[in-house]
Amino acid sequence: MYYNSESILFLNGKYVKASEASTDLYSQTLHYGYGVFEGIRAYQTVNGVKIFKSEEHYKRLKKSCELVNIPFSYTVEELEQITYQVLRRNNFADAYIRPLVYCGPNMSLTSPKEVSLMICAWEWGKYLGDQLLRLSISSYQRPNPKSIRIEAKVSGHYVNSILATSEAKQRGFDEALMLDMEGNVAEGPGANFFYEKDGALFTPSLGHILPGITRHTVLQICKELDIPVVEKKINPEELFEADGAFYCGTAAEVAGIESIEGHTFNKHWKNTLGAIIQEAYKSLVLEKSYSSYIIV
Repeated sequence: MYYNSESILFLNGKYVKASEASTDLYSQTLHYGYGVFEGIRAYQTVNGVKIFKSEEHYKRLKKSCELVNIPFSYTVEELEQITYQVLRRNNFADAYIRPLVYCGPNMSLTSPKEVSLMICAWEWGKYLGDQLLRLSISSYQRPNPKSIRIEAKVSGHYVNSILATSEAKQRGFDEALMLDMEGNVAEGPGANFFYEKDGALFTPSLGHILPGITRHTVLQICKELDIPVVEKKINPEELFEADGAFYCGTAAEVAGIESIEGHTFNKHWKNTLGAIIQEAYKSLVLEKSYSSYIIV
C-alpha cells in the first residue's frame, strides 16, 4: 500500500529502494517511541507540483527534535530539496510525505548520539475519507501537557491516538473525539476540531492540543473570509447544540462531521461554514483563488 518494489526513499544521505532499506532493531525509537515525524502533502497545482507549507512543516520537525533533545542538523532548505527529489524519483504529483527522525541503538533512557533521517512518500487519499464522520467521545484523554511536550510531534504520542481510534471503531463509529485532562474538548486522534454555532466557529485553545499547521491555515482562511473564530475551552455539552463541525489536518484535509455520539447537527453539512472552509482549503492547496467564497 505504501510502497512497491520500485519505490524510492531518502535514508541518511542516500536515495534507496524502500524494499531494500533497513534499520537497527535496537533503535531507541523502535523500543521507546523516541522519534519525531511530520505529515506533509504535495499537490499538482495550477503552477506545477508544490509541497504545501513545507517550510512550516520542516520548522516544526526541527522544533520537535529540539523540544525532546534529539540532535538534528539538517536545514529547512536541505529538507525541502530532498523532498522534491523524492517526489521526482517516484514520479509523484499528489502525494503524502512522511519525514521521520529516528534514533540509533540505545537501550538506556538518555538522549541519543546517533540519529537517522528517512523521508518517504506515497499516493494517499484523504485519511478520513470523503464521507461525513460519525464520532464517539473517547474514554482516552489527551496526555497531560506537563507529562510530555504536547506541541512536539513525537512518534510515541500516537499510541494514545491508536487506542482512541480503535475504541471508536469497536463501538461502531468512524473516529474518536478526545477530551483533555480537565474534561474539555481537545482534538481528534490525528486532527484538530472546529464546531459552528450562530455564524461563528469555535475551536479548542492551545495548551492541551497539537498546534496543527492545517488548523493555523483554517484560521487564516477564516480571517480572509471574515468568518469569526473563537479559541476557548469547550465543554462537550456545547457540541450537542452545534450547527456543524469538522476536523482538519494534513492527512485528513478538511473533513465534515455528521454526528457526535449519534447526535446530528442543526445544519446540513453543505450549508455550514465548514463546507465553505473545505472548498476554500481545496482551492488554496491547488493555488487557485478562493476569494469568491462568501457567506450568504
